[in-house]
Amino acid sequence: MKLMLAKVHTNLPPNISQKLVKLYLKSGELRNARQLLNKIPEPDHRLWTLLISAFTKQGLPQESLKLYAELQTRNVKPDKLVLLSAIKACAALGDLINAKEIHEDANRYGFCSDLVLGNALIDMYGKCRFLLGACKVFDEMPTKDVISWTSKSMCYVHCGLPREALQVIRQMSLTGMRPNSITVSSILPACSALKDLSSGREIHGFVVRNGMGENVFVSSGLVDMYANCLSMQQAQAVFDNMSHRDTVSWNVILTAHFSTGGFEKGLNIFYQMSTARVKLNSASWNAVISGCIQNGQNEQALELFAQMQDSGYKPNPITVSSVLPACTNLESLRGGKEIHGYTFRHQIMEDVTVATALIFMYAKCGDLELSRRVFDRLSRRDTIAWNTMIMANSMHGNGKDALLIFQKMIDSGVKPNHATFTGVLSGCSHSQLVEEGRLIFNLMSGDYLIEPDADHYSCLVDILSRAGYLEDAYDLIQKMPMEPTANAWGALLGACRVYKNVKLGRMAAHRLFEIEPDNAGNYVLLSNIFVNAKLWGEASQIRKLMRDKGIIKVPGCSWVQVKNRVYTFVVGDKRNDQSGQIYKFLDEMGEKMKLAGYSPDTDFVLQDVDQEEKEEVLCNHSERLAVAFGILNLNGGLPVRVFKNLRICRDCHNVIKFMSKIVGIQITVRDSLRFHHFRSGLCSCKDFW
Repeated sequence: MKLMLAKVHTNLPPNISQKLVKLYLKSGELRNARQLLNKIPEPDHRLWTLLISAFTKQGLPQESLKLYAELQTRNVKPDKLVLLSAIKACAALGDLINAKEIHEDANRYGFCSDLVLGNALIDMYGKCRFLLGACKVFDEMPTKDVISWTSKSMCYVHCGLPREALQVIRQMSLTGMRPNSITVSSILPACSALKDLSSGREIHGFVVRNGMGENVFVSSGLVDMYANCLSMQQAQAVFDNMSHRDTVSWNVILTAHFSTGGFEKGLNIFYQMSTARVKLNSASWNAVISGCIQNGQNEQALELFAQMQDSGYKPNPITVSSVLPACTNLESLRGGKEIHGYTFRHQIMEDVTVATALIFMYAKCGDLELSRRVFDRLSRRDTIAWNTMIMANSMHGNGKDALLIFQKMIDSGVKPNHATFTGVLSGCSHSQLVEEGRLIFNLMSGDYLIEPDADHYSCLVDILSRAGYLEDAYDLIQKMPMEPTANAWGALLGACRVYKNVKLGRMAAHRLFEIEPDNAGNYVLLSNIFVNAKLWGEASQIRKLMRDKGIIKVPGCSWVQVKNRVYTFVVGDKRNDQSGQIYKFLDEMGEKMKLAGYSPDTDFVLQDVDQEEKEEVLCNHSERLAVAFGILNLNGGLPVRVFKNLRICRDCHNVIKFMSKIVGIQITVRDSLRFHHFRSGLCSCKDFW
């Protein structure tokens, strides 16, 4: 039953105040406890400690730090317990600014030699990923215990330096201090990160010799270590020999099987947990949902998400950000919207990871406007959120918007990284922003001290190639400080097909044959270049080379979702129940298009057949069939969204423009390179892709 906040006398005895605060805290009424504190003229240290600790324990460390700041304004000298509570709050938030201030307070108030506070400071700096601060505290400590060494080692783990973490434990052993179970369970992740099976086995031997095998955290750490070192047999053996298994240990072996490709085994373990009276928690569901997505079982991931809720478990932000990739992979806009609705109803939209996953999902499913709305409502944007919005605009061909968002990112004080520049350069490529792309590329090392990698060079090659600067693109490839990648040569080869440059096309293709000899697309592109140039003999040689190597061209495939079902089409497909209606619709549409000025572009049909047969081949392309099916089944009120595994051909692109004008609806097609938004006879790509 909720407690009512009574009127409190300003001169209420401290012992009564303390009891009331405890009562409020025990009943979970932190707000009332906070109000009570405000009514007490001179609350003692005990009251401050109780509230600061309570807010931290309840997952509200920000409130803890506000209380600590208020304590300072009241000129109350913090004691050891208050400082420890504030330190834990900083550690929970990873708040380095407040962490440094609290460290200064600890020194100023005479706690610089306190062992417990020193250990807490090392742990805090580790969780803030401030290695220099942690090492400084450690070095200045007059005495050190096993917790000091363990905290320092964990700091190296948090900072992504696992090798150094192991070295700290070796140094500790040289002092004669023996690692305890906490040390062991905290250092095992370093072996996992390094995939250092030898050190992991050495630690396992230490565990056995010192009777630590009964510790569930140590055993779970060993299972995780062996799994990360790709030694699942040993991971399973450790798990099987555990005398006591809690939910955490079950979750560890569950995740281990999924991460090493043992999908069926992992799924069986999850169902075994359900029947073995193991208390499932959110982490269990998160693990199985993520495991399904890792192994390409996206539909099953969505089913498990529904089962989780039906079973009475409440999905948390980690669950939501884990399951959204299933909608992204399936291009299921409807499913993504349902999950978005869940985030609103349960007030987890403020989580930046969830919001970023939603931004990406909407962009990949073809609705850039919804991506923008989610992004615009974010109260806090980290580098990943900015990068995702930049990449979203790039994949939709909005290069100028990608540049604008990049500038806003810089103006907001967020530091760009390698991925930022990949996204911006990609946007320039799809929007023919050649000079802007060159400028951004040059700014990387000059203004932002980020050396361009192979991906950035490939993007610049793509920018130049698409715009027709083939010789410049080739020169850039020749001058790359690293070995040119397949992406760089592939961008040049694709442009040679468009601009009919046989010489450079031949050179690019032969380099690609060396780098990725089994990629059918490179052979097909070169053959098409030869056919367009009427070099029939060379085209025939390439086709023969493909046959001799057993290389098969990837067939074109398009798909469209209607309600909850995805319908797939290949060229000339007649398997659909509505095939008769689809082809009749396309015939009728063909007549209307010709009256509107459409003329078939048969240059993209490379078979040696007459003009009429070439036109018929074009009419059978998978994207046209999918678009027609979408129009026939979406009642004209919704935009049609079609996805294709290959690049859309120029004639189909032209046809869909006419269809959007004649039918009067928006049609979105995502091919292997980007999104095309067709409306009123125009495409968002402005016929450049």
